[in-house]
Amino acid sequence: MNADLVVGVGCRPGTAEAAVREVVTAVLERHGLTLGEVRAFATVTARADEPALRAIAGDTLLAYPAEVLDRVAVPHRSARVAAAVGTASVAEAAALHAAAVLAGPEGVSTLVAGRFSGPAVTAAVARIVERTGHLGP
Repeated sequence: MNADLVVGVGCRPGTAEAAVREVVTAVLERHGLTLGEVRAFATVTARADEPALRAIAGDTLLAYPAEVLDRVAVPHRSARVAAAVGTASVAEAAALHAAAVLAGPEGVSTLVAGRFSGPAVTAAVARIVERTGHLGP
């Protein structure tokens, strides 16, 4: 099984680990994906030190500044999230951006599970698509 997924996670400060785990598990299961396929987790820098995220992601947690995530094209944007952390998308934008970074200069990322929300947590999943050769003559 390839570990080619990135789970983007956004949460309110102080969110319980169980709440984050529940939403992450639910978004994966809803799309027929497993935790074994996850290479990394990603979030906005402002939430990188949240104990619940650290507990679930461990050393695979990648964090990006709000201004970087705000430039990522996503299907869902939220003014409430923008007011809270400076980007209109955390979960989808973090998943897509981290997957693109991990794919390398010739790779791309694609959203495979859009925003899925619980009471204080949102998660999304992107696939890392690495390019190892080129097509054509």
